[in-house]
Amino acid sequence: MPDLAYHTPLGPDSLRELGIPAPWTFGLADRVRFGELDALGHVNHTAYLRWFESFRLPFLKARQVTDYGPTAPRLVLKQVQCTYLAEMGLGLDYVVTGRVSRFRTTSFTMEFAVWLPGDTAKQTAQGTTIVVLLRQDGTGRYPIPDAGRTAFLEDDGAINDA
Repeated sequence: MPDLAYHTPLGPDSLRELGIPAPWTFGLADRVRFGELDALGHVNHTAYLRWFESFRLPFLKARQVTDYGPTAPRLVLKQVQCTYLAEMGLGLDYVVTGRVSRFRTTSFTMEFAVWLPGDTAKQTAQGTTIVVLLRQDGTGRYPIPDAGRTAFLEDDGAINDA
């Protein structure tokens, strides 16, 4: 297994080397910290949502949906869901992957997975979120930029429901 580069985007080739299967093409690696544990020594359920959020920021920048600048769209979560599949504990290396599975004109659905890398990576959690793009001034919705729509289709295999 290759060394993990924490907080550095991992592409499809790196993910496959870590045992993470298609369709995942974008990931971020990190290590479980003490502050993410609950009283039983397991990763607390809220940590997964923070991991998804930390993933979403560079992912959407790489997909050219936003540059997080003053004129960029506001990204608002409409819905978040997480299913926990296996326990995780202190010091474990993990990879969060994500992709857009569906999109409309001003919103999209993202899927996430958390993996323990290895010859055959073990999935420990999965989640989804619906994100809505809004104008900075609050006057309405903001259309997904064309570059983002193209990346969703070509890189993620998303379905266009617009």
